[in-house]
Amino acid sequence: MDFAIGGLAASGAALFSNPFDVLKTRLQLQGELRARGHHAVFYKNVFHAGYVVAKNEGIRGLQKGLSAALVMHGIRNSIRLGTYQWLNRNGYLTDSQGKTILYKSAVASAMAGAAGAFFGSPLFLIKTQLQSQAAATIAVGHQHGHSGPVEAFMLIYNKYGITGLWRGLSGTLSRAVVGSSAQLTTFAITKDALKETELFKGNPMCSSLVSSIVGGVFQTVLMTPFDLVSTRLYNQGVDAKGKGVLYSGLIDCFFKIGKSEGFFGFYKGIGANYMRLAPHGALCLLFWDYLKDLQIRYVEAIPQKS
Repeated sequence: MDFAIGGLAASGAALFSNPFDVLKTRLQLQGELRARGHHAVFYKNVFHAGYVVAKNEGIRGLQKGLSAALVMHGIRNSIRLGTYQWLNRNGYLTDSQGKTILYKSAVASAMAGAAGAFFGSPLFLIKTQLQSQAAATIAVGHQHGHSGPVEAFMLIYNKYGITGLWRGLSGTLSRAVVGSSAQLTTFAITKDALKETELFKGNPMCSSLVSSIVGGVFQTVLMTPFDLVSTRLYNQGVDAKGKGVLYSGLIDCFFKIGKSEGFFGFYKGIGANYMRLAPHGALCLLFWDYLKDLQIRYVEAIPQKS
């Protein structure tokens, strides 16, 4: 049940956050491997990007890749949140007073995040490629031309085999390890601290909301460079053997971005990324806490056998 709750919470949150994911992807791909001032600028910022996408592709353009995103978030977070909750519920992450132990939480959330990222990677690949597809006048990055998630899955599998579906795995694993450990650890520690204050005593939903916002800030700042690299690895074109034509792997991608776009190139789309992560993280963790409470109440309501 812990795993189903985690997946359901994340899928529900993705309904609201996916438009910002589309905008973030476009901003991250804009000016790929080009210095500032040496490429066309279709998207000036997250708000302008939203206007441009809606104008050229309609409101539906803001929800590109939604079906793949819903399934992907469900798979990733059923594993990530389910594993973390199981470890926490069995006392592996807390001390004798029930408070979160920092290093144990960080390690557990990183490992759980990596496991979720591995199994969700094919859908993350497809989601990214669908979100990058744009009207010709505002297109950035490689355009794969998929008609939908099922067609994309079959095309990639038929041309490049099972390994083609896991292309770019190194990027999403590093992204997940950093992002998950930052989010879940700061969420748990902030929530522990708020429990000690008079303002939040007896108000668990409010403390969960505040804690998730704090977690979102840390997650965004630490994860954005890895998220950008992951987007680039997933979206790049490939040769006949399925090898990337721009980047050979994680380290090569970091090196080329740093050399061509500079330090701030790693933070392209950070505004859109926070506007995606903040509501997604807040809603996901809020739904997660709410569903966990419902589970506890349901278990307590079941008559116990003597």
